[in-house]
Amino acid sequence: MNMEVHLTPDQEVFIQQRVRDGRFATADEAVQLAVSLLREREGDSGRDKVSGRKSLAKLFAESPFRGLDMEFHRDKDPLRPLDI
Repeated sequence: MNMEVHLTPDQEVFIQQRVRDGRFATADEAVQLAVSLLREREGDSGRDKVSGRKSLAKLFAESPFRGLDMEFHRDKDPLRPLDI
């Protein structure tokens, strides 16, 4: 199914600039990313439809360790001598 999407002139210029800069191969790719980000923002899916990966926020929200009140610490690297 194809859908016709209408953009404002500013939106069209914005997308065209991103395509020219090489950030996207096509305007369709930019729109696909926008829809994917909107789905993620609205919690529609735990997986990014473009890449198939879970968002980091969704990964942490679904963690089996969530709510266990665990604390993690990391030892700081010791100072090293510096020759100046």
